[in-house]
Amino acid sequence: MRILVTAPYPVARLTELESWFGTLIYQPWIDRGAAYSAAELTALIKETQADALITELDELTQDVINAWEPKPRFVAICRATPSNIDVQALRDQGIPLITAPTRNIQAVAELLIGNVISFYRHASRSEKWLKEGNWTDWLYPYKEFRGQQLSEKKVGIVGLGAVGRRAARLFEAFSCDISYYDPYVSAEDFPQYKPASLQEIFAANEIVSIHLPSTPETKRLISRELLELLPQDSLFVNTSRASVVDTEALIDILERKKIRGAVLDVFDHEPPEEQDMRLIRLENVLATPHIAGSTEEVVHNHAALINNALAEWKATWTSV
Repeated sequence: MRILVTAPYPVARLTELESWFGTLIYQPWIDRGAAYSAAELTALIKETQADALITELDELTQDVINAWEPKPRFVAICRATPSNIDVQALRDQGIPLITAPTRNIQAVAELLIGNVISFYRHASRSEKWLKEGNWTDWLYPYKEFRGQQLSEKKVGIVGLGAVGRRAARLFEAFSCDISYYDPYVSAEDFPQYKPASLQEIFAANEIVSIHLPSTPETKRLISRELLELLPQDSLFVNTSRASVVDTEALIDILERKKIRGAVLDVFDHEPPEEQDMRLIRLENVLATPHIAGSTEEVVHNHAALINNALAEWKATWTSV
């Protein structure tokens, strides 16, 4: 079998795949600086005569899948949500799809906590001020950058999936009082946290952290009505998907300083367009460019998850 790998992959895991399946063609998108477009991926599959694909960010559309002859043995995507793949087209042709659903939960949760602390302690603003050579009065920064501690804050989590649960555990380490909204979770499974309605989450917490997938059900679920419930001193956090939030309403409450601020890692358009920049430039927003899941450890995690799944898949086939 000839496997085309366009995802970043550790050498040891590539060697493992090669010993199982034979020929590997390793052409990761990160080395070329861009994901493969549908046309580029079609050409690469044809050029390499690939029988299977391990991808991360490339455009695996219905046209790419339909043009792939003979039909691929499997497709593996090194992500939890295969948003760049036409999943239905794979299903229609009976092509196995393997995902890496828990690869970045620790990375996302860590950046969330770090950025929340950075926001409360004015880390970015004070660093910029210091590097500009403004420290002439030794007492000034002690007064100007006096912040708040994360410890013992009331935290509301919307979505208690894998990342939401990991974030809750890290908030617990700071003795935070945690409540959550998730209609698919049984309160008996998480007795240490308080279940609440969406309205209660937004009205009663100092930090509201969003952990929702992008689905028709969740699109703009975080509405103007909910955002207006946030207390004056609250912090809104989103490291999941921008599509779940009414962005115009969020910009409005931040511009009015209705809340303390926002910590954001996701935006409606990436790279950002003008509306996104309106949000990013606000002085009460700490923004990062969708890097919550970008760590070296995540690459090792997704490779381990994919290889483990392929080992199980291989065992069900008499010939590969």
